Amino acid sequence: MNRRKLHRLTGILLLIPFVAWASTAVFFLVRPAYEQAYEQLAVRQLPLTEPYTIVPAAEWEEFRLFRTVLGDHLMVREAKRWQHLNAVTFEPWPQPDNGSLQRLLEDAFSANPTRYGRIQAIENNTAITDTGVQITINWDVMSLYQTGRDTYWINKVYDIHYLRWTGYRPFDDVFGLLGLFLLMYMTYSGARMAFWRK
Repeated sequence: MNRRKLHRLTGILLLIPFVAWASTAVFFLVRPAYEQAYEQLAVRQLPLTEPYTIVPAAEWEEFRLFRTVLGDHLMVREAKRWQHLNAVTFEPWPQPDNGSLQRLLEDAFSANPTRYGRIQAIENNTAITDTGVQITINWDVMSLYQTGRDTYWINKVYDIHYLRWTGYRPFDDVFGLLGLFLLMYMTYSGARMAFWRK
C-alpha cells in the first residue's frame, strides 16, 4: 500500500474520533452548567456560642472545632484517620438519624436552594432531592459530595472526548493510545507528502 492510500485509510479510521474530539472540544470552550454541576457543597459552619479550651492529646495530628445546626463538632485526626467527636463530651459522635441529617443538609442547601430543592429520601448515606441531585454524606469528615443530571452528562462528554467509550478501562486505555498514534502518523504522513521533495 502506498503512502497516499495509507494516509487516506488512517483519515477514514480517525473520522469518528475526530468528530467526537471536535464536538466535545466546543463543549469545553462553552462549558454550560459546569459551575453548578461541580459545585462544592459544604456543611454550613456557624459561629461558636461557647468558649472552648482544647488541650490536644499527644496522638492528635490535627483537630478542627466548629458549630453546625446539630451542635459543636470536634474533628480529630489520628494516624491519618479522622475521628468525629462531640466537642462538649469528647465522646465519638455516631452518625445521627435521617431527620438530623436532613436538617444538616437543608441548612447547607441555603447556599443554592434552586439547585438542591427539597430532600425526598435519605438512604445509605445518600440523599436524593426533587431536583434530581444526589448528595453523599461522609459523617466522619463532615463532607458532602453532590452530583446531578448535569454532572452525569458532562462526565459522559469527558468520556467521549478522551475515548473512554466502553467503560472497560484496559480497552479504553489501549484505544486512546491507538487513536493518538494514528493521529501522529497522519500528521507525519500528511506533512511528508506536502513538503517532501524527491
